[in-house]
Amino acid sequence: MKQIMYLLLVLLICQNQCVLAEPVDNDFGTVNAWYNGQESTVENIQLKVGEPAEITITIYSKIDCNVYVKLINPLVTIPYDVVSGPSDFDESIDNRGVKSGWKTNYTWIIMPNGKWADGNAPINIFVEFSDRGDDRHVKFTIANPYILDEQYSGPAPTRTTTDPSSTDQPPSQGSPGFGVVGALLGIALVVMTRRI
Repeated sequence: MKQIMYLLLVLLICQNQCVLAEPVDNDFGTVNAWYNGQESTVENIQLKVGEPAEITITIYSKIDCNVYVKLINPLVTIPYDVVSGPSDFDESIDNRGVKSGWKTNYTWIIMPNGKWADGNAPINIFVEFSDRGDDRHVKFTIANPYILDEQYSGPAPTRTTTDPSSTDQPPSQGSPGFGVVGALLGIALVVMTRRI
């Protein structure tokens, strides 16, 4: 019985460790980002040339201001092609005159183009909340994939929408490890039942 209680405690601790990052927050707004559904910053990723990856960001403004957004390439060459999304790398998305409480989501589908094979190619986001010269910047790495020198042969990306969606509702943030924890709890209950 002690072993099962210990297992359940370990599983609960693991569940809490599955959330990778909190939203980046300042007194002007909040920014959160995901790489293929994992909350940033995501580590230990490998992508093949032509393999699609989904980048999603959510921005929330706490004040009336202008909000500028860029998907940033910090390298000499651009290692990704944008398959779909509201902008290309290093192209600004300008949201002027947003009101306090404004919230929007942006999603890009990107894929390595082979220009940075056998190396890491970080995916960065930059958001500026600007209020009459008083600015707050948010800049961070969403993911830092290692680009393999191999061609991707899986299914092509199907998402082609380029319009960003705006909403006043908070995004659903599921628990990434909940399925694993549920399965392990189920196994623990089966073991416990057999011992009784």
